[in-house]
Amino acid sequence: MAELHEILIRPIVTEKTMGQAETQNTYVFEVGATANKIQIRQAIEAVFNVQVEDVRTLNVRGKSKRFGRFYGKRSNWKKAYVKLSEGSTLDFFEA
Repeated sequence: MAELHEILIRPIVTEKTMGQAETQNTYVFEVGATANKIQIRQAIEAVFNVQVEDVRTLNVRGKSKRFGRFYGKRSNWKKAYVKLSEGSTLDFFEA
């Protein structure tokens, strides 16, 4: 099994994702490109000690960008939408 830090890279914290967290109890993470739904579920449950109800994933294609006169491409990455069971929450900014 892959290490937890290879599966969960970082939470995606935006206005839209925080709205989803409040209304649908769904949190968004950047995950490793080779991580599958079962590994993501196990990693979330182990790190945050919560019950996961559903995991949805999608591959995000990197954009082509221009740096002065040179063209480059951002890396592809994977995003996971994690829905928690009723009564479970993750507090990223709670003090």
